[in-house]
Amino acid sequence: MKEKSPGSGEAISRQATPGRILAIDYGARRMGLAVSDPLGITAQGLPTLERKNKRSDFARLERTLREYGVSEIVLGYPLRMSGEEGAQSQKVSEFAETLRQKFQIPVHLWDERLTSAEANRLLREAEVSTRKRAQAVDRMAAVLILQSFLQARTNK
Repeated sequence: MKEKSPGSGEAISRQATPGRILAIDYGARRMGLAVSDPLGITAQGLPTLERKNKRSDFARLERTLREYGVSEIVLGYPLRMSGEEGAQSQKVSEFAETLRQKFQIPVHLWDERLTSAEANRLLREAEVSTRKRAQAVDRMAAVLILQSFLQARTNK
């Protein structure tokens, strides 16, 4: 099946078999990215998307979707520790809706509480320098979001 891709006359190819899942740790300055293996078992971090503007950001996401044959997106959903939504939750919800409209694929919101803290802890334990840790935390958070999502799917 073919779907129209955003802003271009081309179509994003959708396989009959399930494609990969892209995880996004959404932020104002950066987006951490991770992608599943073709079987949906493991998560691998991708280079962090340094945000520039909407057009550039969506072009990069579209290239990533095509390159990896992505059929679904899981978007880290920042809830307060109480489980309530906050201002950032609303921004992520709006971004999720934009992704659905532009790419015409399922976008799942996934509870990301503590993923950045866990990513920092893992990177500290791996003795990654503070400078490199700052560059890697978004990617690691996306990997943790995707691993959690994949695990929950396996347990269903």
